[in-house]
Amino acid sequence: MAEKEKLTMVVFSGDLDRALAAFILATTAASMDMEVSMFFTFWGLNVIKKNEGKIESKGLMRKMMNMMNRGGSRRLKLSKFHMMGLGTGMMKKFMKESHVPTIDEFITMAHAMGVKMIACTTTCGVMGLPEDAFRPEVTMLAGAAYFLGEAKESKATLFI
Repeated sequence: MAEKEKLTMVVFSGDLDRALAAFILATTAASMDMEVSMFFTFWGLNVIKKNEGKIESKGLMRKMMNMMNRGGSRRLKLSKFHMMGLGTGMMKKFMKESHVPTIDEFITMAHAMGVKMIACTTTCGVMGLPEDAFRPEVTMLAGAAYFLGEAKESKATLFI
């Protein structure tokens, strides 16, 4: 039996439109029987943070950072035309009318399809994010070496 083809991606952005693109590609690849790994780093971690509760971090500056940068899939904004929430609200309405899943639905669907969602340990350390800051669908925390190992074996590697 042949080994599955792999897709790896770095999700660097916490913008709604870029997160949608990442999950559309991830779920499409998984539906094509590819093994998919999504490595979330820097602002991309906002996509997979829990929507509820507060993030406990050590040190005043990290606490302030996590208060200002709460994250969570329901708080993502458009990269362009956010317009103080109006553009983002319009995009969510268009998505609903077009029967495009929400980011929450995409995360659930991707997890059910076997997509690995990995939070970057280095970025978590820098930003003071504990392991419990993330949704239960996040399967692991790992560093750049793990990602590069996955990418080395992949048919395609994307940076979003």
